[in-house]
Amino acid sequence: MLRLPRSMLTRYERFSLYNSPYPAHDSGCAIDLYGPEAGSVTPSPVTGVVRETRTVRAPDKPYAHDEEYLILVDVDAEATGLGWAGSPDADPREDLVARILHVAPEVQAGDELAVGDSLGRLVRSGFFAPWVSNHIHLGFRPGDANPHRAQGSLPVVADVDVSALPWDGRGTVVEVGETFVRLDAPTRNGAHDAGEFVGLASDEGVVLDGGVAHYGLGGTLSPVADETPLSLLGTEVGRTAGRDVPWVSFDVFANGDRVTGLSLFASQVEFGAKVVCPDHDFELGDDVTVTIRPSENPIRLD
Repeated sequence: MLRLPRSMLTRYERFSLYNSPYPAHDSGCAIDLYGPEAGSVTPSPVTGVVRETRTVRAPDKPYAHDEEYLILVDVDAEATGLGWAGSPDADPREDLVARILHVAPEVQAGDELAVGDSLGRLVRSGFFAPWVSNHIHLGFRPGDANPHRAQGSLPVVADVDVSALPWDGRGTVVEVGETFVRLDAPTRNGAHDAGEFVGLASDEGVVLDGGVAHYGLGGTLSPVADETPLSLLGTEVGRTAGRDVPWVSFDVFANGDRVTGLSLFASQVEFGAKVVCPDHDFELGDDVTVTIRPSENPIRLD
């Protein structure tokens, strides 16, 4: 398992390993790094030499760019700060390729990159759901593996502590999008320093990650034993399988109305529950109570 260093992660506002329906993220085999808005310069998360850039067509969505981009980088693992948790005999870091998506490249094959150098500009492609913020998708695979396939990347772990934020399900709307709202709770308090990563806690105090439960499979961002039952807002949501959490059958409600779900991540900036709710009529300042109930027909988008 590749350990991604704090020096990499703190260049971005938020990160998530599981908040995606795409198989490239299965079992935490990729990370999404959230930072500047669309059109902003995007810092490279890795040091190395650009192997290739490629442009492909993306699904046609009215809110999205019609092209997607892949940047392949032959990685200098030591300069990037990558660690390895596993058998030394299986350590792939000497021959590692980074797969970077969602950036219109301003680099080309042969260019040398250092962590923090500009890659290009973030784009929203048709592979994004409408409530998903702009981000870099980052995965790694051994140099002899096919770098163009979506699946097959190595599992990664964020080498930072993520503090758990308890939540009672209540909050006030502080941000409104067409397909989501963000609440002012849970929030970091005086015990959490600026720059410290925080995430939503299960009732047991385990940091959860992913789309709850519209993406079917989530995960944990804090250490927990295998086969640990987890609950949220008083309802069982899953049982750990390693660090994966296959969600059980439940629905999420906001003020009594069923919504798509909750979008979870780790953040070193402002926090607050992101409620995914297309066709909502919430406004800034509305008080919202989120509840979870068992369901025989839960919303699943994957």
